[in-house]
Amino acid sequence: MRYRIPIVVAFLVLLTQISHGDEIHLKNGDRISGKIQHLVDGKLTFKADVAGPVTVDLSNIQTLSSDDPIEVNLKDNTGFTQKVSSAEPGRFAIEGSESVKAQEFAVADIVSINPPIKPIPKWTGDIAVGITSTHGNTKTEMISANANFAKRTEKDRTTVNADYAKGKQQDPDTGLDVTIENWWRAKGKYDYFFSKKMYGYLDGRYEKDAVAELDRRTIIGLGVGYQWIESENMNFSTEFGLASLYEKYDNQTDSNSEIALQLGYNFDKKLRKNIKFVHDLTYYPSIDKFSNYYLTTTAGVRADFTETFFVTAKAILNYDATPAIGAHKTDVKYFLGLGYRF
Repeated sequence: MRYRIPIVVAFLVLLTQISHGDEIHLKNGDRISGKIQHLVDGKLTFKADVAGPVTVDLSNIQTLSSDDPIEVNLKDNTGFTQKVSSAEPGRFAIEGSESVKAQEFAVADIVSINPPIKPIPKWTGDIAVGITSTHGNTKTEMISANANFAKRTEKDRTTVNADYAKGKQQDPDTGLDVTIENWWRAKGKYDYFFSKKMYGYLDGRYEKDAVAELDRRTIIGLGVGYQWIESENMNFSTEFGLASLYEKYDNQTDSNSEIALQLGYNFDKKLRKNIKFVHDLTYYPSIDKFSNYYLTTTAGVRADFTETFFVTAKAILNYDATPAIGAHKTDVKYFLGLGYRF
């Protein structure tokens, strides 16, 4: 009997230590025992012994403790992997070691705990192709394509886009082929984020259109942007800057070179799980004469029917206030095609 009591006491002490686990003390007086999973963006994910997984705002935590070392990162860019223990309200403590001395920190200064490993940024993109062929009373052959590539890291974003279309139609009287469409354009853009929302950008555009007598249009822009929304379901940003615009034509129209303002926005939104709407607009009014401007806008819808394949339809509208002699100011192009995403 005299041996049983110490054994029972030791067992109870051991059981208490095992079942205690990690603990968070809330400002409302509640205590939750379980296991700290991770904390990111001000939200602590905690696997409670009774309730299972719960999420708690960092602002509601009074103090916390852990049985095992956890990775803690603070606002001053310091970090450590240590066991933590509860302290006075609004603070927590760590035990000392050879590399870290015992000290206390403010709970509000925690940026992350056991943050998930961020995936390595990689290029993503899609390619779409459309083909039209008619034979009979008329004979028409047309091919169009577009490609989009993007890479997003924590500090920057790079995008590359290209569109192409070429078509011909047989004249029923002469039997000769007449070019009805022959153009392409490409754009590259680099955004560097000074903060989560504000960024600076550098972009370049190049365009040719044989039917519109445009030998080339080159635009190089520089400015700042603001990312109002950036999420999986919707993105919206606005931009303001300056651009150097140069136009050269195939006919007797004089070439044009000017400095212009650059104003625009980029918007996309998932209308449904597999349907996405995309729209952008950029406006280039000449600094010397605002009535002389170039405007380009694109609107389109993409519908996924597998994880990698989709159908897409979009319209491109270009407006040049001073086009080539004989060409229209407004030019609208339509695209319908099948695409592959990677």
